[in-house]
Amino acid sequence: MTDQIAETAVGDIATRSAGAMSLDGRQFQFSGALASGFSPGSFVTVLDESGRRQIGQVEDIRVDGDSLLGSGRILGVLTPDGRLNGRETFAFVAAAMEDADARTVEALYSTAGQTLPIGSFLSETDVAARLLPHRFNRHTFWVGQSGSGKTYALGVLVEQLLLHTSLPMVIFDPNADFVRLREPIDSAADGGAAADGRTLGERDIRVLRPASAEPDALRVRFVDLSMHAKAAVLRLDPLDDRAEYNELVHLEETVGTLGAEQVLPKLLERNTDSARALAARVENLRVIDWSVWALGHQAVTDVIETRPDATVLDLGGFSYPDESLVVAMAVLDDLWAKREQRRPVLLVIDEAHNLCSPDNDSPLDRAVRERIIQIAAEGRKFGLWLLLSTQRPSRIHPSIISQCDNLALMKMSSPLDLDELATIFGFVPSTMLARSPRFRQGEALFAGGFVPAPSLVKMGTRLTREGGADVSVPIRP
Repeated sequence: MTDQIAETAVGDIATRSAGAMSLDGRQFQFSGALASGFSPGSFVTVLDESGRRQIGQVEDIRVDGDSLLGSGRILGVLTPDGRLNGRETFAFVAAAMEDADARTVEALYSTAGQTLPIGSFLSETDVAARLLPHRFNRHTFWVGQSGSGKTYALGVLVEQLLLHTSLPMVIFDPNADFVRLREPIDSAADGGAAADGRTLGERDIRVLRPASAEPDALRVRFVDLSMHAKAAVLRLDPLDDRAEYNELVHLEETVGTLGAEQVLPKLLERNTDSARALAARVENLRVIDWSVWALGHQAVTDVIETRPDATVLDLGGFSYPDESLVVAMAVLDDLWAKREQRRPVLLVIDEAHNLCSPDNDSPLDRAVRERIIQIAAEGRKFGLWLLLSTQRPSRIHPSIISQCDNLALMKMSSPLDLDELATIFGFVPSTMLARSPRFRQGEALFAGGFVPAPSLVKMGTRLTREGGADVSVPIRP
């Protein structure tokens, strides 16, 4: 019954009212007629007996006979000039509570400065929903099951960051979803959106792809990798494979600087058992056949060092699975090595389970995951910020999710996944998390530091072309 009331309340445009009280000036309780129909996430105003108007948000509701009972949180006091003062709130014995109008909801952002418009509120479709860009200096977890519109919605956010901030982004793109980020959509856009699309087309967006011609080739210099990364590429353990590892220590500048046809002969010239074993390992792993090696050409780290507005790394076009891991390892290691420069960058990792799953256990998988864990734990103070997108929280190592302060949740039907999110993100009202299974495509819950209050949102439309749209089923005429 409660769920039905919540759903019908979203579409009810009539003004609703109830009586409210607050004993501590932080939380409030209310009761009203069943027809008042407030829903979790609704923004309300309360006018107390002294004439003070405060903004609140409904967090919980229940039905008791013919009455609707609920509770919520007070967000701040409305000042006479229509701004929100969130520093002090007041208790009250009795107050009239009603839906917040569009102007009042706008007050939530009045002290925030620059904002990112990402769509509209589910309950107020004529009111723009926004994120606070300055709070992307915290890690963000973006999750939604397949078909929820997760990657499309992530593209909406990336576009708005490009429009409204100068925060450089590195986008790890396994499915070519962002490779057309510099191609605006003109045909269906109105005047403002078309202008924004053209602005995006003028941003410095580099798209690096496997097997592309210079300067857009996605390549890595082997000699620039750390010794730990080189050993991971060759699946060498410094103790279990100590002879080959030692050979690599002395010859580390050979592999990657010579032409592929010269690597094995160079190793064999040494005429030692360890060199022959290392040559056999290189040959068996087909490492010299990988197209990812720069071999004297520009490397991905060279491009990122110039800090384009966005650098899209198309990881899906390599012939060997480990090549995409090598790219991730090279980029993450390089940024970490230069962390003391404190040059901010947002690392957007789509399908993040490919890089930081708790289950993948190859040497390269472990090396990449450990670096992301380190960035999650310590990178924030150096300006290395993560935005991780995936389908289920269990597919990401828990040490990484636990460091995320921002949550974007799209449709999620699994009770186990929702329970896990409720445990990790305890600041999100459980009744709002419970709305997730009923989300339509493109609907989302945002909570954490990058919103003034947890918000239920219908995402807006993309301004640039989506690279990895679904393939349609062919229909016979």
